[in-house]
Amino acid sequence: MRHPLTLLEPGTFRSVWPSPLWLCWLGLLFGVLYAGLRLLAPDVGDKAGTLMAVTGLFAVLRWGRHIRGSAALWLLLAVIVVQLVSWVAGYLHHPEWMSDNPQLDRLAKWFLFVGLAWWLGGSTRATLLLWGLALTGLIFIVFWPEGSLGVWQRGLQGHRADFSIRNAQHDAMLFGTGLIGLACFAGRCWRGEGVLVWGRRLLWSLAFVICALGVVISQTRAVWLALLVIVFAIPLLAILVGRSDRFPLRWVGMGFLATAVLIAIGSMLFHEPVSKRLAAESRIIEQAMESDWKTLPYSSIGNRLLTWRAAVDWIAERPLLGWGEEGRSLVIEHTDWLPEYTREHYGHLHNTFLEILVGYGLLGLAVVLALIAWIGLGTWHAWRAGIMPGDMALFGAGFFIFYVIVNQFEAYGSFWTGVYVQNLVAGGLVTHIWRWQVETGRRVFPSFGNKEKRD
Repeated sequence: MRHPLTLLEPGTFRSVWPSPLWLCWLGLLFGVLYAGLRLLAPDVGDKAGTLMAVTGLFAVLRWGRHIRGSAALWLLLAVIVVQLVSWVAGYLHHPEWMSDNPQLDRLAKWFLFVGLAWWLGGSTRATLLLWGLALTGLIFIVFWPEGSLGVWQRGLQGHRADFSIRNAQHDAMLFGTGLIGLACFAGRCWRGEGVLVWGRRLLWSLAFVICALGVVISQTRAVWLALLVIVFAIPLLAILVGRSDRFPLRWVGMGFLATAVLIAIGSMLFHEPVSKRLAAESRIIEQAMESDWKTLPYSSIGNRLLTWRAAVDWIAERPLLGWGEEGRSLVIEHTDWLPEYTREHYGHLHNTFLEILVGYGLLGLAVVLALIAWIGLGTWHAWRAGIMPGDMALFGAGFFIFYVIVNQFEAYGSFWTGVYVQNLVAGGLVTHIWRWQVETGRRVFPSFGNKEKRD
């Protein structure tokens, strides 16, 4: 039996990590089920993701001689330690608010990408296959369930569309991620000749229109803002760092031009609901800037600002270790001056970074920022070495900008939808970073005491 990745990329067998053949097939199967079924069949996809992560972590520790010293593994250990320390400190300080056992999966689930990256084996085609399956799952879930066509119909009539994934904000984040990916990988679908190429072009066009319309009718302002930044930032980034033989600048430009045009058309077609959605909270923001907190209405932005203001006080009281895994709920339940409506209808802070600070303090945030920095620098090095394709590196940069912006207004990282997306993207990037480490013998972060290994 041949290795599964050699069927996709015959010339890259040397980059496949040394695991038993049967385990490689099984691990890749878990990855395929996780990517393709997490949205369509949540129970199956979730279990597959757990098995993918557990078997992949075991394989890294058992056979990953050149990888197990990677910063990703050390940061996984660090995030477990930080959660344990925060739980112990909270149990000593406010035991009545702490769970009986530490919930280590709160941040550890962000590291499912470790297993995925191992089973992808440094393969670009396997990475694109799994990302394509995830996009296919998204398109199916917004059309397949009963009543989905009615949601589209109401959305096209100007109402806010809310599909059966979680809520409109999470729908919009998924559509936005898909739109960025389609724009970055446009060249792969449009280049070439023949009937198969036209088939790819048709599928790309359908997926592109669906994602663009989904972004508009889900009416999530944070996603609109993030995509507006992306439309200008990513083509500029490609021009600044790209080279004609490495970056498909023409296709990237066309992809993002199409994104801008479709969003503009959608905004004009749905001018009234879009303009109302954008203008509805402008006065509330002005009140907050004037420190007029007492008269803020209990709207979407108003409640967010109130809970963020409360979170600042809680963070200032325990800035280093935070209040434990339930910190985000404690802020809302035990801040006396928050309105009763806010306490009853809001259970978290709608901001991933504030939730990390409240829960795990500066130590927790430091680990998360170190992970982001490691993946970002590693992506750069893998691209510069020619191991990661330019369009994939560009997608990684685009997703990072997009995801950071949207997480300022919704805590996607605290919900399974965000965990799913960030692990898929991180897994695809990290598998190329590890391949770069194996082939060059270098590390993303300098190895202390060894001056020969540098970035």
